[in-house]
Amino acid sequence: MPQRREGWRMEKIVLGMALLRVLSGSAELTAAFLIYRLQSVEKALIVNSSLALVGPLVFIGVTALGLVGMADRLTFGKLAWIGLGVACLLIGILKK
Repeated sequence: MPQRREGWRMEKIVLGMALLRVLSGSAELTAAFLIYRLQSVEKALIVNSSLALVGPLVFIGVTALGLVGMADRLTFGKLAWIGLGVACLLIGILKK
């Protein structure tokens, strides 16, 4: 019985990760159509800059869900290394 419960938990986590990515993709497609419809470079840049916030937030959310799903199999040291790697990625992406 414990296996079934664990499997159900993992299914929910994987579903959550997939739904976040679908939501992100939907935002990207909506922005693309909006940019095309606006037909203005200035307005397109405004729409595009709003997407700059969505990407890292989705990345953090999906990573957090994945870590929750793996938390029972990872040591604290490994979690710290993963956290450090994610922090480095975000610094590299968001630093101007």
